Amino acid sequence: MYKVLLKLLIYPNLRNFKPKYNNHNNGIINTLKTRWENNNIPLITVIKKSIYSNALRLKKLLNYYSSKFIIYMEQNDKIKETAQKPDNKQKEKAPKTGGGKNKEKGDSKKGNKTSVKVPKGTRDFTPFQMSIRAKAFDTITGVFRKHGAVEIDTPVFELKETLTGKYGEESKLIYELNDQGGELLALRYDLTVPFARYMALSSLPSIKRYHIGKVYRRDDPIMTKGRFREFYQCDFDIAGTNYGKMIPDAEVLKVVVEILNGLEIGQFEIKLNHRKLLDAMIEVAKIPEDKFKQVCSSVDKLDKEPWVTVKQELISKGLEEDQCEKLWSFCQLNNEPWKLFEILASNEELLNNSKGKEALEDMKILFEYLDILKINCFMRFDLSLARGLDYYTGLIYEGMLLSNEHKVGSICGGGRYDELLGMFSGKPLPAVGVSIGIERVLSILEEKYKVNNYII
Repeated sequence: MYKVLLKLLIYPNLRNFKPKYNNHNNGIINTLKTRWENNNIPLITVIKKSIYSNALRLKKLLNYYSSKFIIYMEQNDKIKETAQKPDNKQKEKAPKTGGGKNKEKGDSKKGNKTSVKVPKGTRDFTPFQMSIRAKAFDTITGVFRKHGAVEIDTPVFELKETLTGKYGEESKLIYELNDQGGELLALRYDLTVPFARYMALSSLPSIKRYHIGKVYRRDDPIMTKGRFREFYQCDFDIAGTNYGKMIPDAEVLKVVVEILNGLEIGQFEIKLNHRKLLDAMIEVAKIPEDKFKQVCSSVDKLDKEPWVTVKQELISKGLEEDQCEKLWSFCQLNNEPWKLFEILASNEELLNNSKGKEALEDMKILFEYLDILKINCFMRFDLSLARGLDYYTGLIYEGMLLSNEHKVGSICGGGRYDELLGMFSGKPLPAVGVSIGIERVLSILEEKYKVNNYII
């Protein structure tokens, strides 16, 4: 009997062990099975309770089946051992190399060890993590649908020529695939360029769409900060000419605020800037126009690197000391939307620049709409925000958590891209959108639920 109890402790999952029993012992077996499976209590506890209540009958029953049960478990052990043993035939066929018997033994042992791991920058997801993801997706898609968006999907890979030349210096992070069937392919870097290609093929005059899917970047992953090589993006975009000026931009920001509030990940702010303001800043600093992309790429690092480091990078790209200092006089400006707007609206250098004047007019209209929507309190006007992607043409934005506890960087980003869709269709079609960095959001939610023992 004690051997059986020991086996019960070692092998807790005994649902496959079904010995035959007679009618006399039927009641005891059913009692054990019901208490164990339905009440979800430890098996050994069930047995102890049964021993106290049915001591004599249970003892006879356990003695009767002990030998059969031990044989059953020993057979299982033999099966497992057989499965774990290497195939002797394959071992004999393995080529032998020189270096003596000791080296052959060492190589044989080393060859039997298979490297089992996920690729760099990727991860598996447990049921707990998947339940968090499902809940987050429900919150996000609920907001998308509330604003009248419809869902689309595109292939996970595109023609290489579709993706290249759209991401500036980030293009080096595109995963290229080998030539398949005469086509040069690449994994999609984001969901925006595939959306532009989709619009060109569908010939739709306007759409309010959302898209949730995986994207791939050949980046240096930092798993603790939510930076992966394979990750999900949740995109919301409004495309078409049947909208008033800056109305779609304001609605996209409203969508972002509703999502981040709904996910309950903590206090946040959304940094705003205008791509034409960056143009004006560069022109006022007398920086050559052909260096615009290089300058934006460096300025975009100011949220991660100090100005001294960024300045050295700009000088290495050919800028003069006085050009860098003039640029910095703008980049260090950030404040509440209306406060910074008033400062910039009195800057003669920006007002005398056509792009700067146009950008300030756009921002004024936007802030008025944000006041009506009561979300201006979540915004911060920041001239250091650049976003390095080439296709932005107007308003740009990026969401950040105010707490530095999680250190995950931006949790969303986007902007206006009026020329991207026309690159594929040949017809200009204005568009604006946002992408939610769901992987970083999920890492925050996982930590939150673990600490507080939340039940999903």
